[in-house]
Amino acid sequence: MIGLPAGVVACLFDLDGVLTSTATLHEIAWKQTFDVFLANRTDGDRAPFTSRDYNSYVDGRPRADGVRTFLTARGIRLPEGNPDDSPEAATINGVGNRKNETLLALIEERGITPYPGSVAYLKAAQGHGLKIGVVTSSANGAHVLDAADLAQFVQARVDGLTIAEEHLRGKPAPDSFLAGARALGVAPSEAAVFEDALSGVEAGRAGGFRFVVGVNRADQAEELREHGADVVVDDLAELLEDSE
Repeated sequence: MIGLPAGVVACLFDLDGVLTSTATLHEIAWKQTFDVFLANRTDGDRAPFTSRDYNSYVDGRPRADGVRTFLTARGIRLPEGNPDDSPEAATINGVGNRKNETLLALIEERGITPYPGSVAYLKAAQGHGLKIGVVTSSANGAHVLDAADLAQFVQARVDGLTIAEEHLRGKPAPDSFLAGARALGVAPSEAAVFEDALSGVEAGRAGGFRFVVGVNRADQAEELREHGADVVVDDLAELLEDSE
């Protein structure tokens, strides 16, 4: 049924890069933030931030986890600070807040566009009676869903705010997807996970979900399979074509 195994009654979608093209804006915001940060350091590896860095250290992770993981890889240590740190603060949270400030400006400037194939898939899933949840590490999940006119499909949302409030471990840990399944009232064995990030695919596999769909937006199909995807597609519409 719509490209999923029998027994799947719920779909848990990552947001940025799976349903909307905002993953591109996230990468741009991270690059702008880290390149300025690194240019002003005298320690660690200060080479510019790359797409490989984004996919390896940042994509799919909660904001502070992304900052911490990337800077650790570059041999740079910062104090954690607090979630409400100024974007100018030289802390993990300060750098993360600077990135979010940059991201919101990009969203305001460029807008948010859902992928047509993803919209078609959401409509098909809804039409088949499947429960639909969104699981994103972004604290801007509600704003992005509303701006893309996708909230109408979503019965449960777990986002960066939920992760902080409930003290969940971020992807690649499965906690956020497991919270999404609980919110929909289903077992992991009854749900499919849809992810474009390597960390997210790994989280879906670690959570024991029935099916993990890797969405290949960054030319990393083999890596998605290696991290646990059962199937890899370039666009969710391919799943509808395969089920015809």
